[in-house]
Amino acid sequence: MSPSLVFTDSSTSTASRLLPFSRTATPFNAAVSPRRSVGPLNVRPFVLPPLRTLSVNSSNNPSPVINDKSGGEACAKVIDGKMVAKQIRDEIAAEVLKMKEAIGVVPGLAVILVGDRKDSATYVRNKKKACESVGINSFEVRLPEDSTEQEVIKFISEFNNDPSVHGILVQLPLPSHMDEQNVLNAVDIVKDVDGFHPLNIGRLAMRGRDPLFVPCTPKGCIELLHRYAVEIKGKRAVVIGRSNIVGMPAALLLQREDATVSIVHSRTKNPEEIVKHADIIISAVGQPNMVRGSWLKPGAVVIDVGINPVEDAKSPRGYKLVGDVCYEEARKVASAVTPVPGGVGPMTIAMLLSNTLSSAKRIHNFQ
Repeated sequence: MSPSLVFTDSSTSTASRLLPFSRTATPFNAAVSPRRSVGPLNVRPFVLPPLRTLSVNSSNNPSPVINDKSGGEACAKVIDGKMVAKQIRDEIAAEVLKMKEAIGVVPGLAVILVGDRKDSATYVRNKKKACESVGINSFEVRLPEDSTEQEVIKFISEFNNDPSVHGILVQLPLPSHMDEQNVLNAVDIVKDVDGFHPLNIGRLAMRGRDPLFVPCTPKGCIELLHRYAVEIKGKRAVVIGRSNIVGMPAALLLQREDATVSIVHSRTKNPEEIVKHADIIISAVGQPNMVRGSWLKPGAVVIDVGINPVEDAKSPRGYKLVGDVCYEEARKVASAVTPVPGGVGPMTIAMLLSNTLSSAKRIHNFQ
């Protein structure tokens, strides 16, 4: 392996997930309605497989799968996460309104931010806007960088006991002097909408057990595969990266879908040879353009979780965002690929909103 192929197994902490809706698969060439009828929702512990979404019952509207013909040689379909996330937010908004009118309860999401990292502050601001867009109440606590671990846990405890809060999210990363696991473990499992509680992860890993919540970004990845009718059962899947936030739970979800799963990580020898055999690739390592077109099996489906800034003199910001996968090369080999930005990213917050609504329904026993 070339010395330049360095894995960091890094991934975004803005993970989110989707409601347990009923789903009808939609093939790549079918049209998908941006509006879906809402049926009864199961708000019991998250049951896998399968992930379920609202059924598609219209074929008269444009499909969110886009033929990307720029450059003339592209053949891959674009998996439009931005459009799917918009559909999901519309579904959530309808359910939030239904719950408010029926029992007078509005779902609430609490976010705790420690320190003044600009990227974390941006993530929190985006989550707040997303909550407002679907009618979910948002609560925010901002603490200085030098706050103690016990101060953070104190606010978590208060939110655990607050009946108006149905989901709690601690924005990662935390300052280096804090024990991340201690803080995350303090979140009540019934409000762990980020899905990071060890009991949720443990249940995800065990056959016959179902977590209350699934980590958001990997759940969003699987949801995209479902909404585009990508067959998972019996397929070879490779997850690149083994972070607790994306890589490991993504592998567990694929395994629950009866895929044959391999994990490529920083100690893997000849990773390109393993990736070449994959029908489905989920990459989450935080290395710009690491996965080349030559790594891909023709017709593979590529889900690119990476969001990496690279210098770009033509951009007013001086940089542009790219994924872990070289998009220009991948679209000439793959059958479908997520763009960066506009692929997995929008799904993350949509999934977080969904888990918050699911939590509120479960707590209040609302169907």
